Amino acid sequence: MLKVGKCLLSDRLKCADITQQELAEILHVQKSRISEYVNNKHVMNYETARNVSSILGCSMEDLYEWHTVADE
Repeated sequence: MLKVGKCLLSDRLKCADITQQELAEILHVQKSRISEYVNNKHVMNYETARNVSSILGCSMEDLYEWHTVADE
């Protein structure tokens, strides 16, 4: 099983040369929402992660660290 870890959005934005503000404008959300993702205050929902990955040219899995957890 996998568990979502740290958000890597900041790194992905740097690679794509896009600011948090620009991403927020493209997604039609407040910049504070993007900041919450970057600072691990909220995890992106599936739709947002899909749209962000499309904008940044990466896979959805590239937006977060993933940790293996033991089955319970």
